[in-house]
Amino acid sequence: MRSRYSAFVKRDEAYLLSTWHPRTRPARVDFDPGMKWTGLEILGTSEGSAFHPTGTVTFRASYRGGSLHERSRFERVAAAWVYVDGEFLAEVRD
Repeated sequence: MRSRYSAFVKRDEAYLLSTWHPRTRPARVDFDPGMKWTGLEILGTSEGSAFHPTGTVTFRASYRGGSLHERSRFERVAAAWVYVDGEFLAEVRD
């Protein structure tokens, strides 16, 4: 999760696509040129250990002017964790 957040900050489309599950991966990532990410807070996790095939991460990502709260689902594919999808929980604008 932290590496994907960093990739969004750096606008590293190649990394984001390589860590996205093949069945849900978009053709490309559209970045908002005005978005300035300012921090990531991991609020909780479930499963996701070496003994689990799936896991979730609940987080709050802050940006200039607000924050985004999401629960993301991950699956292990070929021994690597990849992002499947996310459940949008809230967006707060300052």
